[in-house]
Amino acid sequence: MSNSFPEFVLERIRLRKIRPQEVSTVYAGLSNPVVTAHYGVSYSSLEATDEQMRWFERILTEKTGIWWAIADLESDAMLGACGLNDKCHEHRRIKLGYWLLPEYWRQGYLSKALPVILRHAFRHMGVHRIHADVEPENVASWALLEKVGFQREGTLRDVEFKGGHYLSLHQYSLLADDAAALALCR
Repeated sequence: MSNSFPEFVLERIRLRKIRPQEVSTVYAGLSNPVVTAHYGVSYSSLEATDEQMRWFERILTEKTGIWWAIADLESDAMLGACGLNDKCHEHRRIKLGYWLLPEYWRQGYLSKALPVILRHAFRHMGVHRIHADVEPENVASWALLEKVGFQREGTLRDVEFKGGHYLSLHQYSLLADDAAALALCR
């Protein structure tokens, strides 16, 4: 990754760096039970959310990932975030994640954003494999992954303990030499 943060202007949205002053928006998303019902991170206070903001910077510095704000093109208001993290340089793999504030669900924002960041991962980060974990009940999320070309590899049964019970996770991946990835990178 270069030292400058890659930004992308798309239809209706801009993918840009998450700003420190957006901690309240990150908190609004990652404290919302509707958002965190199927997301692995949640915060109980604005102060605790500072850890997430430090994490966004840390993964950039360590070159283990990059996360973008999904911002409205006209107002520049943050609608959610998407990104890549847990990069393993040796095996050229990385993990995909994303979330949106509920009022922006089902409006096509992630359908626009994900191909751009996937292309960035393959072309500029030297990634061969992009991985995503999705709870089976989160149909919208795994349908989105399938729409952009990810393949379900299987399901890890009772792999995490959350909210007082075990949950399973569908495993999805997109490889640099998959037809969908090749089409993205043309």
